[in-house]
Amino acid sequence: KGIFLEAGLAMILLTCNIGQLASQVNASLCMLDYTDNYFALFTLWVAMAIEFSGLLHASYLIQLAVAALAGKKIQSNEEPRSGIESIFFFGRCLASLAVLCFCLAVTFEALFSGNTTMWEGVPAWLAVIVFFVLMSIVGMLEGMQVAFFAVAKLPASERGDSVFAVKTCNLLFKGDGYNMPAFMVGRQLCVVSCMFFIARVTSLNYPEGETIFGVSAGLQSFFELGFLGALITTILASISWQLVASAFPMLFLSNPL
Repeated sequence: KGIFLEAGLAMILLTCNIGQLASQVNASLCMLDYTDNYFALFTLWVAMAIEFSGLLHASYLIQLAVAALAGKKIQSNEEPRSGIESIFFFGRCLASLAVLCFCLAVTFEALFSGNTTMWEGVPAWLAVIVFFVLMSIVGMLEGMQVAFFAVAKLPASERGDSVFAVKTCNLLFKGDGYNMPAFMVGRQLCVVSCMFFIARVTSLNYPEGETIFGVSAGLQSFFELGFLGALITTILASISWQLVASAFPMLFLSNPL
């Protein structure tokens, strides 16, 4: 009972099987058929509206930083941005970065003051270490998914000569294509399991009447809804890795991890 219900194993399995795996496995095998409906179009427009808002644009800064450190140019089919477009783009990036830093400040302040939903007995410093380790694992899995779909369109001769990239691609695409859905199943279970622990770290739980940084009770209630933690994990554990993997899929797969 303690492991299955109280620790969240039941919710992990429920979320994976009903909320994610069925859709992802079917979509990996029937990509065009899966998007041939109006709800897929509606979902696309909602996602594009969120992207246009700039709330998650800090992810682009991470992608640009990785490209600069690697000495590689990001290939894009978009036209070069004009001066005004660049100001608008980087303005949203800086605003998103400020929001991300604020979310991290709120989360760590609550964590080190013992006002999160983290299990009792887990020291704050250990929770922070595990938090970043799990976000790295989630990010690696998210990036691998994007990289796999990118290299699936390439012939074997164009998949590079890196030992790890070649071995990974050979294992993924051998046989009748069963390994791709199998990877989706295992990947999703790992991601959801990590996310449930990360949620323990980032979810605020202040006693009634207390607020963080002296904010109003209404704003405190908003913080405790979990949106701050969701934004942190979306940027640092998901989108940033996906953007890097989409820009450099073969380099991403060349990583021995």
